[in-house]
Amino acid sequence: MALGTAYSVPSARTSRTMEPQPKMSENRLGAETSPYLLQHKDNPVHWRAWGPEALKEAKETGKPILLSVGYAACHWCHVMAHESFEDEATAAVMNELFVNIKVDREERPDIDAIYMGALHRLGQQGGWPLTMFLDGDARPFWGGTYFPKTSQWGRPAFVDVLRQVEKVYRAEPGKVAGNATAIIASLSEIAPAADGLDVGDALLRDLTGRMVRAVDPVHGGIQGAPKFPQWSFFWLLWRGGIRYDHEPARAAIITTLANICQGGIYDHLGGGFARYSVDERWLAPHFEKMLYDNALLVDILTEVWRETQDPLFKVRVEETVGWLLREMVAEGGAFAASYDADSEGEEGKFYVWSAAEIEKVLGPEDAAFFARVYDVTPEGNWEGHNILNRLGSMAMLSDDDEHRLSSLRAKLVKARVARVHPGWDDKVLADWNGLMIAALARASQVFDCPDWLQAAERAFAFIETSMTVEGRLLHSFRNGRASAPATASDYANMIWAALRLYQATARESYLATARRWTETLDRHYWIADRGGYATTADDTEDVIVRLRAGSDDATPNANAIMVSNLAALSQLTGVTSYADRAAAILRAFSGELAKNLVNHAGLLAAAIDIIAPQIVVIVSSSGDGTNELGSVLERHSMPGALEFSLSGASIGLQAPALAGKSTIDGKSTAYLCIGPQCSPPLCDPVALAAALKRGRIGL
Repeated sequence: MALGTAYSVPSARTSRTMEPQPKMSENRLGAETSPYLLQHKDNPVHWRAWGPEALKEAKETGKPILLSVGYAACHWCHVMAHESFEDEATAAVMNELFVNIKVDREERPDIDAIYMGALHRLGQQGGWPLTMFLDGDARPFWGGTYFPKTSQWGRPAFVDVLRQVEKVYRAEPGKVAGNATAIIASLSEIAPAADGLDVGDALLRDLTGRMVRAVDPVHGGIQGAPKFPQWSFFWLLWRGGIRYDHEPARAAIITTLANICQGGIYDHLGGGFARYSVDERWLAPHFEKMLYDNALLVDILTEVWRETQDPLFKVRVEETVGWLLREMVAEGGAFAASYDADSEGEEGKFYVWSAAEIEKVLGPEDAAFFARVYDVTPEGNWEGHNILNRLGSMAMLSDDDEHRLSSLRAKLVKARVARVHPGWDDKVLADWNGLMIAALARASQVFDCPDWLQAAERAFAFIETSMTVEGRLLHSFRNGRASAPATASDYANMIWAALRLYQATARESYLATARRWTETLDRHYWIADRGGYATTADDTEDVIVRLRAGSDDATPNANAIMVSNLAALSQLTGVTSYADRAAAILRAFSGELAKNLVNHAGLLAAAIDIIAPQIVVIVSSSGDGTNELGSVLERHSMPGALEFSLSGASIGLQAPALAGKSTIDGKSTAYLCIGPQCSPPLCDPVALAAALKRGRIGL
């Protein structure tokens, strides 16, 4: 087998006789807290967790490192584990030839990002499980993703890969070192800033029109398969559709969300969205449910509902938050990371149905009605099974029929509870919690659900107290232990959460916390000579390179989130250095933006908050939160705007942007500010609606 890549490792010309090595202790994962690592604690592989002891062992033994990265809800991680890591013969080869290190990508996203980046530099498509081979200094020199136990699907057998890589490592150390050096140099490269790239309305208006053409006009989502709910792309498209009054862009988002909400990617019985769809119709999901996807979908569904008043979007938000509060609350009131795709060793088994199973639960008449709506057939709608979906009957039915369906779903939920559940990864991740707290805080305002706000505040309080040591955030918490150094995304997303909670509650402590965490980011993550925030802090010791990324991934990029956060802080406090830093982030990535705009959709969407920062303040004396002006605001999408409804004691907030805002003649009064310019006080709902529509398009 040749290991040819962009940085090719030639086949070894010689083999060697294995020299006696010091006796190794066995699997050391039993003391870890990560559910993913604990899934592997009984493997015959002598796994170590990432850390100085494992790296020291590689140095002392002279063995290369086999790094395996995955996560608890990863289907193909389970497949490779069952085929290879649970196999005594395969494990024996791994133990003989390598120091084997297992990493939970959710617990150490910084480690995953480095070695996934290395795989991309090798010209290979990324994915999990990630299988990388490192030298004694933890530098990558070759890798791949899933390797089968026996050669198939054009992939070599895993044991053959192990033996070949080890031979190359021993026989040609110079070429291996050259590979590693080239990869590290490539990871460290930063595109120079580009002159003349003006991220302004002209560029964004043009890009909005071009992005629409990439969207599937029938099913929504980016054309082709698989399909992911790519928040950064669609957030930019929605913002462009609103700011530039571009109806096709708004329609593309509405079509996308409608299909996601009615497709099989949504759990129509229990609520919540799966990670992605393997087909172009959003029918067949990869069944794992991730906290971050659900947070981002709740957030954009809430914003689009404001504009459309589509009852489908409201129902899906309510059901998804219901699932979250019922099934995803972890230790201390924060939110758990994910649900697995597999149960009983089979992907999706918990979620799919046969027509006979449904008829047994519902009876013939109700089953026939349910089947017509949810695409249930005797032969199944996907590989012999039925994935519940409403893609064939997208519109909501009559109130009576929807009530009937609700009662039938409840019966099926009761039956499904008796099944073997997928694995639950109950670790708390600061960055993913930040996304969900921010989404809940805004949705609680829009849909007037104080219980959602209370849940968001509980989660925030847990992270601020139990996941903070000496003023610094930690990334992960489980089983009473906080661990892993915080990434820039932990701070960025939690700052976003703090700012959203400040808007929802008017509590000054949230603004103070957002400012304090921003100071920490600036002190430990800002790259002074190039600009932008690094993924890791300057005192994170176990990474071989500090990455600085501005492109989009499954979750929003920290630099993109911080552009919006900094713009908000500048607007609220009047401190111009926040806005200066936001602009500096865009300049730092201008070279990369010039090469590929769409890959940096998050940064471009955030740029609107610099171009046209918006704040809406509604002041009332009633304190009941139900005034007409508030209802008008809730029914107009204002993406990116800071929104405050103040009454009573909260009118005296210290933030300069909120000072001096008061009722006129005792009437509820609204103030709309675009940058430094504010509207006159508005007491009439019709006048406020007109001002919002003008303001959001820059008039």
